[in-house]
Amino acid sequence: MENKKAILRFQIFSMIFASILGVVLHFIYEWSNNNYIIAMFSAVNESTWEHLKLLFFPMLLTIIIGYYYIGKNIMNFLCAKTIGIFVAIVFTVIFFYTSSGVIGMNISFLNITSFFIAVVLGEWVAYKIMLSDFKCNNSTATIVLMVLIISFVIFTFFTPQIGLFRDPLTKKYGISLLN
Repeated sequence: MENKKAILRFQIFSMIFASILGVVLHFIYEWSNNNYIIAMFSAVNESTWEHLKLLFFPMLLTIIIGYYYIGKNIMNFLCAKTIGIFVAIVFTVIFFYTSSGVIGMNISFLNITSFFIAVVLGEWVAYKIMLSDFKCNNSTATIVLMVLIISFVIFTFFTPQIGLFRDPLTKKYGISLLN
């Protein structure tokens, strides 16, 4: 029972931490005078892809912090947290395109609300998995996280020219290292 309480406490911390850091990451690129290092893990524009960084990197940090706090004692910790991140990302994309498609426009309040819902949903899924007998391969979870990290960094500077990466305000994609 104590283990369950420790997991719950950590997941509540994770929700709060990821929410606060995600909000900060929305603005930090601009605050840094458009620093390329900061660009790798913060939003550089208003595209859906760049907003996914606001979920991913704070939730990734909770994996690192959590490993030393509770993760060593939970066999499926890494997989649970990775699945939680994946759920948060998928929810965000589906919610954004469904709501903007149904309503016919992009509403900031809905996008902001969906960010917080995505964090809570992802951390709740991770919590439920940690409490379960679910078994998975930590190597697979590590590979998924590494692919996501590499994708976020590369696609910041070498951005695919598709809607997911397009800033709806400027109609531009990512940033260029050549500027």
